[in-house]
Amino acid sequence: GTSLAKQLNVSRQVIVQDIALLRAAGHDILAMNQGYIMQSRPKVNRVFKVIHTEQDVAEELNTIVDFGGIVKDVFVYHKTYGVIRADMDIKSRLDVENFIEKIKSGKSNLLMDVTSGYHYHTTKAIFDNIDAISNEHAKGAELNLENATEGLTVPFHAGAAKYFKEKDIEVATK
Repeated sequence: GTSLAKQLNVSRQVIVQDIALLRAAGHDILAMNQGYIMQSRPKVNRVFKVIHTEQDVAEELNTIVDFGGIVKDVFVYHKTYGVIRADMDIKSRLDVENFIEKIKSGKSNLLMDVTSGYHYHTTKAIFDNIDAISNEHAKGAELNLENATEGLTVPFHAGAAKYFKEKDIEVATK
């Protein structure tokens, strides 16, 4: 908001009020620590296979949301039960904090615990911000289209498959 206010030669409060008006008019605008993101263009879902310790969960989720990503779900591929999926809908650091608090309360365990840390996240918008993520987090440099589907055994959503096909990468949809 501050940078936009300077560019437009208005106060930050004017920007905050205008954002509120845009939201009231039905625009999906996320307030991020780097500014505002207007969700007007279509988002493409992406699935990432990751492995890390429980101590890295907050850092992983915060890295995604700090750069405009939304963590839609988490899932694991269990050798006996097949795909086990849980909705997350994490859009902000506050959502991450609330999620971590629920896990720490002891009422539940992380889904990744049933597969020795391996798990998948369906996200939105992550490749739109890949350079910023790479600069912020060491593992971000490993994110690229060439290895984005590596090792995945679950079928892709039709929208994700279309995105990868446009990038000349074939994926399974069934």
